[in-house]
Amino acid sequence: MFVTSTRRLTNLFLSLLLMTGLLPIARAQQQPTQPDATRQRRASQTPTTQTPATQPSPNVNQTGAQDDTDVVRVDTNLTNVLMTALDREHRFVTSLRQEDLQILEDGVPQNISIFERETDLPLSLAILIDTSKSQEVSLPDEKSAATAFVESVIRPDRDRAAIIKFTGEAEVVQELTNNMAVLKKAIDRVKIELPPGNCEEPAMGDDLKCHTGIWDAISATITDLLSQTPERTRRAIILLTDGDDTSSTTKKQEAVDLANKFNVAIYSIAVEDRANYPYNEGALRKVSDGTGGRAFLPDRDIPDRAALLAAFAQIQQELRSQYLIAYSPKNKARDGSFRKISIEIINPTLKKQKLKLLYRQGYYARTQARS
Repeated sequence: MFVTSTRRLTNLFLSLLLMTGLLPIARAQQQPTQPDATRQRRASQTPTTQTPATQPSPNVNQTGAQDDTDVVRVDTNLTNVLMTALDREHRFVTSLRQEDLQILEDGVPQNISIFERETDLPLSLAILIDTSKSQEVSLPDEKSAATAFVESVIRPDRDRAAIIKFTGEAEVVQELTNNMAVLKKAIDRVKIELPPGNCEEPAMGDDLKCHTGIWDAISATITDLLSQTPERTRRAIILLTDGDDTSSTTKKQEAVDLANKFNVAIYSIAVEDRANYPYNEGALRKVSDGTGGRAFLPDRDIPDRAALLAAFAQIQQELRSQYLIAYSPKNKARDGSFRKISIEIINPTLKKQKLKLLYRQGYYARTQARS
């Protein structure tokens, strides 16, 4: 659960309103464009895997609120998969055709209903910044690169981003917004905050600020922020960390499963103190490859800031260079089970090129609604 400075005051205020009978009025006056991340937690969500592929992207006004006037609501059973294709030189392949590939669910070939380039989907992004002790050296470069990224990527009329910092606990610095000035100020406020003793004294061992809870931070971000965004958006987490988790109660695979449930791609950028805190390549690759994102690992011949800028630039291109594949699963059971997705190139000429396909590895089927 996120830590915010106004939670207790907000809860007390709502309790007083409830007792006085004014709660419905107060709620009607709340701004829908900046939801409280912790209040927004819900017990059950409809997985985005069943999003109508033909539904047009919702309009977003200048405050970030969704305009429903042009939204066509269609009840279908289509499963959507966003895919990126790369050649051996890591260049984006944008000329694939539907007949060039085959999609399988649990090993069973599926009939593709929709195949198209998806280049203009609204973005819902969360930038997660590790502010534990291991990031002291690299944090200024991370903030500089993150600022350049939001300046170049966020379209105020369509996209929104959030800034979250984390140690052993995650804290929302800025909830989802399309306000560029607000985002830049939020990034500027991110800093390393160590307890007295600088985490070096044995007594500091239980202080959450002396730990790193990556998988907990990912889980909270998806549950409290990204799962609440409109279904027809491109949901992604940009994770800046060395990948060394020391305190999460959430398991790594659980974080991957949750990301797949809500169609969230995780892009990991390895940030390390080369002398003292090397990055965990295996952990970063697992959460990224398993969710259709990518892990960016530093080239030690390139200065840190230049490497960060290059990674952010690659993510920007990838978010705008994807294919949308939609199909109606042959398995119609609404049992909540995990369905493994695989996509294969079947064009003999393209097969020889050994293209790399990036996509989420599966999804959870809908459950039967209770009467």
